[in-house]
Amino acid sequence: MSVVEIKVPDIGDFDAVEIIDVLVSVGDQISANQDIITLESDKAAMEIPSELAGTVVALNVAIGDKVSQGDTIMTLETAEKSQTAAIAPKEPVKTETVVEQAATMTQTPPAPVDVSDADLHAQVLVLGSGPGGYTAAFRAADLGKKVVMVERHERIGGVCLNVGCIPSKALLHTAQVINEAAHIGAHGVTFAKPEIDIRKIAATKDGIVNKLTGGLTALAKQRKVTVVRGEGKFSSANSLQVETAEGMQTISFDNCIIAAGSRVTKIPVFPNDDPRMMDSTDALNLDDIPEQLLVIGGGIIGLEMATVYNALGSKITVVEMQDSLIPGADKDIVKPLLKRVQGQYEAIYLNTKVAKIEPEKAGLKVTFEGKDAPDTAVFDKILVAVGRSPNGKLINAEAAGVAVNEYGFIEVDQQMRTNVPHIFAIGDIVGQPMLAHKATHEGKVAAEVISGIKSAFDPMTIPSVAYTDPEVAWMGLTETEAKAQNVDYVKGAFPWAASGRSLSLGRDEGLTKALFDKDSGKIIGAGIVGPNAGELIAEAVLALEMGADAEDIGLTIHPHPTLSETLCFAAEMAEGSITDLMPPRKTLHSK
Repeated sequence: MSVVEIKVPDIGDFDAVEIIDVLVSVGDQISANQDIITLESDKAAMEIPSELAGTVVALNVAIGDKVSQGDTIMTLETAEKSQTAAIAPKEPVKTETVVEQAATMTQTPPAPVDVSDADLHAQVLVLGSGPGGYTAAFRAADLGKKVVMVERHERIGGVCLNVGCIPSKALLHTAQVINEAAHIGAHGVTFAKPEIDIRKIAATKDGIVNKLTGGLTALAKQRKVTVVRGEGKFSSANSLQVETAEGMQTISFDNCIIAAGSRVTKIPVFPNDDPRMMDSTDALNLDDIPEQLLVIGGGIIGLEMATVYNALGSKITVVEMQDSLIPGADKDIVKPLLKRVQGQYEAIYLNTKVAKIEPEKAGLKVTFEGKDAPDTAVFDKILVAVGRSPNGKLINAEAAGVAVNEYGFIEVDQQMRTNVPHIFAIGDIVGQPMLAHKATHEGKVAAEVISGIKSAFDPMTIPSVAYTDPEVAWMGLTETEAKAQNVDYVKGAFPWAASGRSLSLGRDEGLTKALFDKDSGKIIGAGIVGPNAGELIAEAVLALEMGADAEDIGLTIHPHPTLSETLCFAAEMAEGSITDLMPPRKTLHSK
């Protein structure tokens, strides 16, 4: 017998991550690779396994504790003495870039089944029909492949089209019109208080979704892509079993693209069965407009839904564990949003956690932990928006020999190939950022590689956008990242208070900033906050991909007066050639 300590492995860039569930108890007999605790970051929930089998003799952690790499989780009594010295942290999940070495893994997949036993055969099977999945399926079909696409929901389009990007943007547009109508009173035009008909609002949102998903169905039919509706799980390295309304179907395949996406993260200790608890899907249903709404999570999803419900009449409280809203963005880009919503919402509590939620007849009683938060408060409804978890552990991937790491992510190379050479994976399931526009490009790469085209997913940046009011968008390196990496950069920042177009909109809180490499002058990052920031960031992405420097951007003639010219002005600030403001002392040409 040997007694060993099981410690927190390398968990990537995360530090002081909260434990939301402890999955074992003292005295339990556990197996190797059995999950022992669940951590919650701002990006996803992670299960941490034990590297060894044995008996739990002591637990060093509890729910609510925060742990970092190297902290002791538990003490284990094990008979496997030879393994004690071999205990090492597992490889962290790669959340920012694709893993380049997965194709060299030596795991041997199971032997393929006899395809004659299958109900269908596909040259390319796509599991999931979200933006990445349908893009992969359609591209493969266009390249001459016989394609079958499996979708577990009634309508194709995945989370994005059905319960994510599209319906939320439809509601955000309604919120924008309400807010602009109220704001225009300062310009001398006053409208009556809007009458809110949530059934009509919901019907309009559903109509947009139906139009887009119906269009995808037509495109699938035109391309002769067979759509099978049902829950799909691997049965071997060359077959998938799908539980359909008509019964179980077996689909054999030559190649497969896993586009199974992610799901909302649930906090186990919350009363999730209470109908007053909402996730993002529930919030989009617009069952009612609560008077007092608590949003747990100050990230993109939580703040977008807060924007909607605030415009529709709810009193909003936001609680965020980190010291800033939208933790992935620079604080100066988030600051104008924070300042604006602080004047609109009941409260925003940063560095605060929800310790307990107790269902009561009068509402949901919440206990907070944070120096600026009250001890308790009661809310009519609560929206939990703490991130999404990948579905890698829900598709029986091990039957196909596909490696899924402890967090549920599937590691791939730059051709989107898993450790099984003829099985590919794309989208949320391969890692951060979990964004539809990332998945679509990955889907094209996978389809093209299968079709014999030399293709790789190697973007220089993937932009992020929060469709709040004002919008927040960024791409490339943030200032926080540049400082952490000791990058020698020059910043050009242009406040929208000096933009004629912004002032004409009655919005002077915006900011456009761009970061340039000090030696080459090339753009390496940008951040924009203000109306339509999500549209404006695309120019900065193109500039980075094309290797543009500050002079290139500054010499590009932008129409005036527009919001787009603020990127030009930011470049001129970095160059020192700005005339609309006084140039800064530190420029690209400073010694």
